[in-house]
Amino acid sequence: MSLTNNRKIKEIYLPDVVGKGYKEFWNFKGRFRVCKGSRASKKSKTTALNFIVRLMEYPEANLLVVRKTFRTLKDSCFAELKWAVSRLRVDDFWECKYSPLEMTYKPTGQKIYFRGLDDPLKVTSITVSVGALCWLWIEEAYEITKEEDFDMLQESIRGKVPEGLFKQMTLTFNPWNEHHWLKKRFFEHTPDDDILAMTTNYMCNEWLDSSDFKMFEDMKNNNPKRYKVAGLGDWGIVDGLIYENYEEELFDKEEISQKAGIKSAFGLDFGYTNDPTALFCGFIDEEEKKIYVFDEIYGKAMTNRMIYEEIRRKGYAKEKITADSAEPKSIDELRELGLIRIRKARKGKDSINNGIQYIQDFKIIIHPDCVNFITEISSYIWDEDKFGNKINKPVDDFNHLLDAMRYAVEDFSRGSAFSFD
Repeated sequence: MSLTNNRKIKEIYLPDVVGKGYKEFWNFKGRFRVCKGSRASKKSKTTALNFIVRLMEYPEANLLVVRKTFRTLKDSCFAELKWAVSRLRVDDFWECKYSPLEMTYKPTGQKIYFRGLDDPLKVTSITVSVGALCWLWIEEAYEITKEEDFDMLQESIRGKVPEGLFKQMTLTFNPWNEHHWLKKRFFEHTPDDDILAMTTNYMCNEWLDSSDFKMFEDMKNNNPKRYKVAGLGDWGIVDGLIYENYEEELFDKEEISQKAGIKSAFGLDFGYTNDPTALFCGFIDEEEKKIYVFDEIYGKAMTNRMIYEEIRRKGYAKEKITADSAEPKSIDELRELGLIRIRKARKGKDSINNGIQYIQDFKIIIHPDCVNFITEISSYIWDEDKFGNKINKPVDDFNHLLDAMRYAVEDFSRGSAFSFD
């Protein structure tokens, strides 16, 4: 591949830059290109590299990148595409802007647009100034729980395209739930030349080191069910959901907060390297037996200061937050930083099951922006014994925001108590 802007010529050998495992994906030109994969399968990075190369090869093409919520794009797809530009050593050819969030190929004016499904009008009303909008990338497509939302997205890729171009929708995701509409639509379809549906895993990622492979081997030995999904990219088998009393619904946070009897509930579960830090933000209506989930924080490698700054930025620093009591030092530090109403959860014997039983009596209404909460609650299941029988113990997975929710409603489920923490 040779690239020139009249100032310098750069030659790179794509197989060295991209690596192995995605040849068919890279070259496919049918309508739907769908890739489910395990963690560390490099599906997102490969997709980002592919689109940067494609846009530079097809001077009339433009790309739309979509996730369920717009706020998640800057630190995911936008960052991956910027990484791809750097890895391909074509930084001089690209302009990357944060406001509005977009990327421009300077020699031609072609663009990469970023949109969230939380503003559908902006998705379907894009007009390009150069060429045609012919490609769509939906990252974390699993977050799109309603198939009709996906069908609406197809409207953004319509009409004739210049000769030599092709229209295509690319979907990348982790396959957490076998009951998701993606499985039936793309992986159980009759043979169709317009659909490529493939599965990749960490074993095609030649840039992992020995410690990465050891992590997956340990998962294989210690948690084989999780290994099938997070290691091999197989569909997650969701049998025995703990919470079936939930639905996704768009609601006005301010309107709900003004209802009589509504009380706020915030819970914090700590994580760092392997597990995310998770803040649950909700309202509880004890009379109508409803829990409203209106916001979340969900991220790995967050220091206590980063946790504090994000909570403060969202405007929740003065709220009472119930945090995992396993990290008293972190709770103390967060209090010193400014979360003066944070306190530790009152864990005890059977506290997990008691909290679950309390929440099961409520209808859980989840705002569409809370994509991580939706992923967790749709995959949180009861564990099994060695004979495959369900036991009264949750699988220790998909539970970070759900643990935080239990902490948040603790005062309601167990009654308030004095605390000098």
